[in-house]
Amino acid sequence: MAGKGNSLRAIYYALGANFAIFAAKTFAAVMTGSSAMTAEAVHSLADCGNQGLLLIGLRRAKRPPDPNFPLGHGKAIYFWSFLVALILFSAGGMFSLYEGVHKLAEPKLLSHAWLALCVLGFGMVAESFSMWGCMREVNKARGDSSLWMWFRESRQSELIVIFGEDLAALFGLAFAFVAVVLTVVTGNPVWDALGSLVIGALLIVVAVFIGAKVKGLLIGQSADSNLRAQIQEFLQASDDVDRVLNLITLQLGEEVMVAVKAKMVPVAGADFLIQAINRTEGALRERFPEIRWCFFEPDSDD
Repeated sequence: MAGKGNSLRAIYYALGANFAIFAAKTFAAVMTGSSAMTAEAVHSLADCGNQGLLLIGLRRAKRPPDPNFPLGHGKAIYFWSFLVALILFSAGGMFSLYEGVHKLAEPKLLSHAWLALCVLGFGMVAESFSMWGCMREVNKARGDSSLWMWFRESRQSELIVIFGEDLAALFGLAFAFVAVVLTVVTGNPVWDALGSLVIGALLIVVAVFIGAKVKGLLIGQSADSNLRAQIQEFLQASDDVDRVLNLITLQLGEEVMVAVKAKMVPVAGADFLIQAINRTEGALRERFPEIRWCFFEPDSDD
């Protein structure tokens, strides 16, 4: 991993774009009676709510430690990200499937199809802007890694959610556009209903991937492998450390907890050992400012 992207900036990009798209889609859905357009309007509304939940999560994750939560509230963002995945699954995906099945049972011709196409075109432009903002932050975080490797290794659940939402929205808009065009060209409203079904399936797949990823962070996932390797290398190179026996890391939102068991370079007494440990911890925190908690145990064997 190369670093961290600005999740807050990506959320604001997405919130602004999705609210504008929601308003336009709702107007077009009422005017045209399009099932795919209705599904897309609900999708955009759910996305707006999701971004609001992520903002709440980021704010609550910054609350300081207290007696009940001695390691802080950093993992709160994982709960809110998981909630977003559930909403994307239910409010977005399941409603779209319902709308598609309903229109298959009761087909209805579209009116003002040109309006639907114009709104979908506007939606693709606005969503592309949101995706551009998100990708700027993703590229900062992934460096030379592939997108798939970034998705697997990233510990920024809120950025993962925004990326997944934007990706699903762009594909959903494309599917809706194709569905409306086919409905107009063939005069068969079944295409519009099928578009809604495809959008629903897409949202559910994205929600499942996001939910599975965030689940690991909720349970308690380590820092990404690159950061862990750097910490291990840094400790092993310390003049006070003879050998790192064990290293445990835990990602807590934006912060990291580190527990180290190490064989220290022999010193004259306990006071000198304490000083060596304090020097090592201080140097470690200076090199890796994301480390909030560090627990150090000297030992001769693991």
